[in-house]
Amino acid sequence: MAKVQLKNLEKVYGNAFKAVHGINLDIDDGEFMVFVGPSGCAKSTTLRMVAGLEEISGGEVVIGDRRVNDLPPGKRSIAMVFQNYALYPHMKVRGNLAFGLKIAGKPKAEINEAIDRVAKILEIEALLDRLPKQLSGGQAQRVALGRALIKKPGVFLFDEPLSNLDAKLRASMRVRITELHRQLKAEGLSSTVIYVTHDQTEAMTMGDRICVMQAGHIMQVATPKGLYECPANLFVAGFIGSPEMNLIDARLDGSSFSVGSQSLPIGPHLEGRLSARPAEAVVGTRPQHLSLVADGPAFTAKLANAEFMGHEVYLHADLEGRRVVSVVGTADFEALGRSEIIRLRPEPERLHIFDKTDGRNVSL
Repeated sequence: MAKVQLKNLEKVYGNAFKAVHGINLDIDDGEFMVFVGPSGCAKSTTLRMVAGLEEISGGEVVIGDRRVNDLPPGKRSIAMVFQNYALYPHMKVRGNLAFGLKIAGKPKAEINEAIDRVAKILEIEALLDRLPKQLSGGQAQRVALGRALIKKPGVFLFDEPLSNLDAKLRASMRVRITELHRQLKAEGLSSTVIYVTHDQTEAMTMGDRICVMQAGHIMQVATPKGLYECPANLFVAGFIGSPEMNLIDARLDGSSFSVGSQSLPIGPHLEGRLSARPAEAVVGTRPQHLSLVADGPAFTAKLANAEFMGHEVYLHADLEGRRVVSVVGTADFEALGRSEIIRLRPEPERLHIFDKTDGRNVSL
């Protein structure tokens, strides 16, 4: 059993700065939970409190059925993979993998069997007799992962483990880690993961669920699809998605919304969902849902820049003094004929309306 519960968890530093504001979160046994948010949002601080590396100021951390607030890291049934890997430079890979088991007093035969098992899973058999300085970044990351895996912990904790790798290697390691998680679950082994990153691509591609944090608060917890399609507030809407959602100040008037001097109907799909009708609102539309059209109802905007991305083009345009982005197919862009004035139509059923006062999504 490796369920993790955070109950009214707080972190206050000596200067009275409150970094974590009484957060509550249940992480299921075997779940891959990602903490994501901008730098300084306290995601790593929260992880370190779970690990026992940061003192808890208030609330509880429960792992399995044990309250672990006062337990040292070695007694919490956790293993942690750090950003810098923290391999012992004087030990070969085999020694790095074996170190924790030796400290625990495990017999030599059991240690060797565990090393062989982990090395095979991570495809690092050929690296066992190398020193850390002889490893590439990706190889060192796999060894660090192996050192955590060999302990058979209840919970794996990852603190931005891929941030020092180049883009291509990050992508391959994302796949390797998620495949390893599925393999452990299939073998009936405990594989609860808490993974911290500032990279939303990692979050969206790896997590079963994602916890979005900002300034020590949880802004939303949902599946990747749930966050993308149903952001609970302006912060999540602007943080999740690439390119990020267009968030446009607008006025609501009956069944239409206005941006500057231009108006479009809200549409029956959205109108029936509105829980409130703030006169001054923020309308959100994803760039993929802001279409380039030749005729019909649409906003007119001035094209400022076009980024060719291969199979699609990112159009940056000025709409009544507001910058918006539209993602269109290459063929649609070429048919545009390099016009300076373009027509953009948001998909009505995909619009989001946010209360400008508290940022809440009133269209859910």
